[in-house]
Amino acid sequence: MARGKFRVYLGAAPGVGKTYAMLGEGHRRADRGTDVVVGFVECHGRVLTEQLVAGLEVVPRRTIEYRGGTFTEMDVDAIIRRRPEQVLVDEIAHTNVPGSRNAKRWQDVEELLDAGIDVVTTVNIQHLESLNDVVEAITGVRQRETIPDEVVRRADQIELRDMSPEALRRRLAHGNVYPPEKVDAALANYFRAGNLTALRELALLWLADRVDEGLARYRAEHDITAAWPARERVVVALTGGPEGETVLRRAARIAARGAGGELLAVHVASGDGLAAAPPQALARLRALVESLGGTYHQVVGDDVPTALLDFASGVNATQLVLGSSRRNRFQHLFRPDVATVLTPRSGDIDVHLVTHEQIGKGRLQTPRTPLSRRRIIGSWILALVGPPVLTLLLTATRDAHTLTLQVLLFLALAVANALVGGIAPAAVSAVLGSLLLNYFFTPPLHTLTINESQNVVALVIFVVIAVAVAIVVDLAARRSSQAARAKAEAATLSTLAGNALRGSDALESLLGQARETFGMASAALLERGPADGIDDQWKVLGSVGTDPARAPAEADADAAVTDSLVLALTGRVLPASDRRVLEAFAEYLAVVLERRRLAEQAGRAGKLAEGNRIRTALLAAVSHDLRTPLAAVKAAVSSLRQTDVELSEEDQAELLAGIEESADRLDRLVANLLDMSRIQAEAVRPMLRDVSLDEVVPAALIGVPPRSVKVVLPEDLPAVRVDTGLVERAVANVVENAVRHNPPGEPVLLTASALRDQVEIRVADRGPGVPDESKDHIFEPFQRLGDAPAGTGVGLGLAVARGFAEANGGTLYAEDTPAGGLTMVLTLPAAEAGSGAGTPPGTTYGSGDTDRTAP
Repeated sequence: MARGKFRVYLGAAPGVGKTYAMLGEGHRRADRGTDVVVGFVECHGRVLTEQLVAGLEVVPRRTIEYRGGTFTEMDVDAIIRRRPEQVLVDEIAHTNVPGSRNAKRWQDVEELLDAGIDVVTTVNIQHLESLNDVVEAITGVRQRETIPDEVVRRADQIELRDMSPEALRRRLAHGNVYPPEKVDAALANYFRAGNLTALRELALLWLADRVDEGLARYRAEHDITAAWPARERVVVALTGGPEGETVLRRAARIAARGAGGELLAVHVASGDGLAAAPPQALARLRALVESLGGTYHQVVGDDVPTALLDFASGVNATQLVLGSSRRNRFQHLFRPDVATVLTPRSGDIDVHLVTHEQIGKGRLQTPRTPLSRRRIIGSWILALVGPPVLTLLLTATRDAHTLTLQVLLFLALAVANALVGGIAPAAVSAVLGSLLLNYFFTPPLHTLTINESQNVVALVIFVVIAVAVAIVVDLAARRSSQAARAKAEAATLSTLAGNALRGSDALESLLGQARETFGMASAALLERGPADGIDDQWKVLGSVGTDPARAPAEADADAAVTDSLVLALTGRVLPASDRRVLEAFAEYLAVVLERRRLAEQAGRAGKLAEGNRIRTALLAAVSHDLRTPLAAVKAAVSSLRQTDVELSEEDQAELLAGIEESADRLDRLVANLLDMSRIQAEAVRPMLRDVSLDEVVPAALIGVPPRSVKVVLPEDLPAVRVDTGLVERAVANVVENAVRHNPPGEPVLLTASALRDQVEIRVADRGPGVPDESKDHIFEPFQRLGDAPAGTGVGLGLAVARGFAEANGGTLYAEDTPAGGLTMVLTLPAAEAGSGAGTPPGTTYGSGDTDRTAP
């Protein structure tokens, strides 16, 4: 069942006329014969609104009992049973009473759309999820009823109901929005002129972005490749902390202000502070990212600033959004935050630092990592310099302390060295300290000889304790690093498993995730099989990044799924600890590849089924549409051959004309059948040459009734590079279809214009037109409008025309003619040089008779 059409009236504030406009649209549709009902409209005591509702059928609401009270909500089941063509639903962001079918009214609307019912609804800008905190900052009121932006963005039409703040305040003062007792409070609070101006700006900016998206789709559909501003890619770093929602919404607004902006959220899973986040918090942030229209990514990196910059550079990001650090001043003394390290290294990427309420309030956990190079160097300096310095101090104050205190001080120095630098520096410090103790403080002095055995035991214990402490410190650092890495791997595998459960099967997307996760330059999926006569040839099934590997031998890291399927990455050599995650990616890639191949097999099976359908339709067409002219020819010939009946010259001429007409019809039907067979067999091989339209159009209109087509071709129209014969057939079929459905006595209008590197031919009629849901079906083989009379063709004319247009590198599509009718738009590639001689404006072609196939 086709999904219903979705139209939204968007307003900056209550009272701008959204509901009134929606009901007016309902009345206009009803006057044109559309079956329209009211699903839910709240009049709020407004007389004009109540009058509009009174003229439409209202579906009774559903009654719900909740906490001793009685409430009413829209009855989705009753509307679906009623099955109107269109339903009017007010306030789509409304939260339903507990016990309702869905928690939100927009979820009710989604069910109606899935049931094939068109929906017209209303929403105010303050209810959009991405603008929730902005509206609160402007008005001081937090909207508890919100709707994901993507729901509104998916609407087929969005119409802004705009009104100046002064006009809205006057409407409010006149009592047209709220009851008189609420007017003064509303004007003094929410409906202040400043608030309304800011909300109006938000609505205009949000809708302007939506218009940009529609323009981008139009350019893509019409292959307009001229230069236009590059897309803004905004990367937002998520820590999983309480500031995540604020930072994410701010990044979403930054991305939304650019044409075609893209939002990418990334969480670095590593052993430092940025990765210490509970899975539940990350899951909530991921859901918010998806509701804002962005994508969620997770990468593994030991150095958070480097990992963020590598990811941002890999996705060609233009802006990077970070939240201000939650560390307090004391923590900043020992370790700089991510923004401080990252900003000087960002290069061309703009860095935004977002303030929030959690600044300085966090207690970030800082798990130990393997000892850094700076720490080890400091430990060696302490190991080599510390014992001599301590010896000088103790020698100068020899009479103030005993040997026991001296041993304890050297032991404390060795333990401190172990805490800083690990085993080797601590062992050197212990040995050097024991030698200095023996030489300067153990009798006999200034020799390495020890008189008392207990002093020997003390020195040995001293060395053992220092080394043991160093071993414990090193082991703790390694265990902490392993735990942090295991957590990061588990988070990555969890993301991968989530993709599998959601059925994400984009091969390139998964390869991109693998490249991002391991920080590689490229990732490719390779399969070994026969190619170019070689039995052991590797071929690339999919790749991302620069200079991907073409064989496992060219990869810096690879994981084999089977003997003939390998995941290959380039960029750096991966440590052995990364193999487990890499193999998980490889296994999932194999599943995705198998799923894709099964889908291709299903597609081939669908094509076979479509072929069977076409053959069945062809048999039906031959049994009727071809037999009709044959029967007419046979009847006319039999009449002419009768000897017992004398026919007048007029009768004979009429019979001969009928034979000629039927023969022409047979010729065209057979020609279209043969052309369709060539198109489906992909046997159309156009012979391209530069030709002017004033050569093509007159030849295509030879069989059209006199003065049935008005042709207007500009004199400076460029030539087109096409196969003349194929384009003549395409234009002829389109024009004959338009003439057939045009009102008698009114000519079809054929115009042409140049659009960059294309020439556009438009054939407009004033007939009954075609519904939007049928505009694509009319180009399918053996399709005719429901009221097309029998014998008008087998329904191949437009299918052949589109096939020939695409064979010439062009397109053919249908759109509505202003003021009624259907316009066929045929685009053809313009010649690189030269132009045809134009036809004088207003030239009218048309002669002879025609009966080509109807769509």
